[in-house]
Amino acid sequence: MILTGNTIFITGGGSGIGRGLAEALHKRGNQIIISGRRKSHLEATTKANPGMAWVDLDLQDAKSIASVAKKLIAQYPKLNVLINNAGIMQIDDAAGVMVSTVNTNLLGTIRVTSAFIEHLKKQSSATIIYNTSVLGYVPLAITAVYSSTKAALHAYVLSQRYKLKNTAVSVLEIAPPWVQTDLMGSNNEPRAMPLAEFIEETIDVLGTDAQEVLVERAKPHRNNPGPNEGVLFTQFNDSMLRPQPRTETAV
Repeated sequence: MILTGNTIFITGGGSGIGRGLAEALHKRGNQIIISGRRKSHLEATTKANPGMAWVDLDLQDAKSIASVAKKLIAQYPKLNVLINNAGIMQIDDAAGVMVSTVNTNLLGTIRVTSAFIEHLKKQSSATIIYNTSVLGYVPLAITAVYSSTKAALHAYVLSQRYKLKNTAVSVLEIAPPWVQTDLMGSNNEPRAMPLAEFIEETIDVLGTDAQEVLVERAKPHRNNPGPNEGVLFTQFNDSMLRPQPRTETAV
């Protein structure tokens, strides 16, 4: 992917990986528009990055998606990159959680792409990027629905890439490992990859011709699916249930 001179729309760009990507690409001379439901996060991000714009978007609302897409296409006719980053992650403990997770992570993402796809096909060069997860390959049992939505998105990426192979639209997939973000309260989780480190490595890979954008920490999970995939799955989930030793600090 060419990392400069684009007009880029990033869903879920007010925090975490979305904000990290937005800021990194903003610094490289791209016009960035971010979206989300938490206006305070969007305002804080754009205030810290003059020239960046934001729009309110609810991925669970099909009308909101259609309205925002129509607005952005009219306002930014050169928009040529869509980064589907927004998503929610919750422990599977209620039917409502499952519905909202599927509606946001899977159906909402597909609806966003569908709203922009004809516009993107008209560009001389365009890119659609999906932020999935290594949990699409090695699921986390306590968030099985989240993991399933990411596995479904991976399948959708493969299919859409095939269908668009004779167009000017490239389809890329970023599959992050565990990263220090506010998903599941992981901002200070020592086992997770520091956000700044993840963004730096991801941007480096984005600048190549890779269709799957994988940092080194993600590769063991990506390479796992196969006849014996249950072994790593069990080890991974057992490790997540294992309590971490506390470090006492003298004061």
